[in-house]
Amino acid sequence: MIKKLSELALLIPDAKILGADVEISGIEHDSRKVEPKNLFVCMEGAHVDGHNFIPQATAKGAVAILTTRKNFTPLENISVLIVPDMLNALAVIVPYFYDYPARQMRVIGITGTNGKTTTTYMLREIFTCAGFKVGLIGTIQILIGDESFPVRNTTPNVIDLQKILADMLAKKVQVVVMEVSSHALSEHRVAGVEFDTAIFTNLTQDHLDFHGTLENYLRAKTKLFDMVSRRGRKQNKTAVINVDDAASAEVLKHCLCKKITYSVKNPSDLRGTEVNLRADGMNFKIGDAINLNLHITGLFNVYNVLAASGAALAENIRADIIKRALENFKSVPGRFERIFSDAPFEVIVDYAHTPDGVKNVLETAAQIATGKIITVFGCGGDRDNSKRPIMGKLAAEFSDVIIATSDNPRTEDPEKILDDIEVGIGKKIHERIVDRRVAIFRAIELAKAGDIVLILGKGHETYQILNTGTIHFDDREIAREAIKKWIS
Repeated sequence: MIKKLSELALLIPDAKILGADVEISGIEHDSRKVEPKNLFVCMEGAHVDGHNFIPQATAKGAVAILTTRKNFTPLENISVLIVPDMLNALAVIVPYFYDYPARQMRVIGITGTNGKTTTTYMLREIFTCAGFKVGLIGTIQILIGDESFPVRNTTPNVIDLQKILADMLAKKVQVVVMEVSSHALSEHRVAGVEFDTAIFTNLTQDHLDFHGTLENYLRAKTKLFDMVSRRGRKQNKTAVINVDDAASAEVLKHCLCKKITYSVKNPSDLRGTEVNLRADGMNFKIGDAINLNLHITGLFNVYNVLAASGAALAENIRADIIKRALENFKSVPGRFERIFSDAPFEVIVDYAHTPDGVKNVLETAAQIATGKIITVFGCGGDRDNSKRPIMGKLAAEFSDVIIATSDNPRTEDPEKILDDIEVGIGKKIHERIVDRRVAIFRAIELAKAGDIVLILGKGHETYQILNTGTIHFDDREIAREAIKKWIS
């Protein structure tokens, strides 16, 4: 793809070019990834200023610089595009540069506090079963067919996202399923993406360190439904909404398109009934049309199945294909993931790191446990600290044994984080172990036949972020080591 710098400038009111009208072969914000004839984007963040990396970018072949600095000093033989606002400029420039790849694929976006990842994986299973080549973009990884690629954010920034979508299109992907975070919606990361179907899972307390209030958080989520409601190049737009969630009333106001509602409690288009949860799976019905017997369990997964089914039906997938795909679906890494072993107790690793997520997992464990529930959990540092005592209270309410430990403390003192958690735990007897590895070993040491050990907070993550840096750490690996020691 080649575009003239002047073509990009014409898209932005009050944009100004210094230097020659050069041809651009790509757009890049990471100086290490710059290739010849690229436009280098000088992003200014809290910790890094892209302007400091201009020498590295130009040395690797960048022919132009994108900046918001009005008095930018011209560079010899390097053109400069000056724009009034970086995020708004990128939102327009980047999709145009890549020729709007999302317009040529079916794109399903999922937003909500919990359930996004599992729902995307279920949809991938359904569309694959229906014979489509599927792309997936989410918290754990990017998948193009069966190829896997690492990801930094739940939803990549607009530059990386448009590159990914263009790559998917080039590799003949027909359907894209993607998690759409509130950060992404606030920061225009999904600009230029024309969604065909949008799903709202739920809204509970999370990311208040970024949004400030729950109202702002919800307002960010509703932007996805403004987008799917907009007239565009594609037809048959649909919003799939969980009407058991209180925030759904506000979300529905933004849905000026076809709507499919789902629920367990309230009347809806797709209602889950006759729900039977077991330790090794669950069965339930969706209306009168689909009777499911699944390998996954938990009421939260009933909602995820309903969300995925609603989106699949919106995309005209037959009910028998949906049933077959979901009954073949096993699990998502780090989402109520059972650690299989010869031990007489269950060990489950889950990413739950919000009050609602923790409550969902604890309630599910309570429904299927025959022995005690032993819960290991912590809370992230440098994040919303108001949820810490709430999560402590939930652990106290649903657990028989609690071990409070570190999650990703980042730059915070882990002892201070545990102090906040203990406010919620109150007088219930518990153990406080800062070292997460030691905490996991202790939980499994205490386990007896019939018990369930829950290790919450990090799920699929293979690292831990400490104030001294990031280390390799995988709850599942540690759990297997601890189980092996218990058995021996």
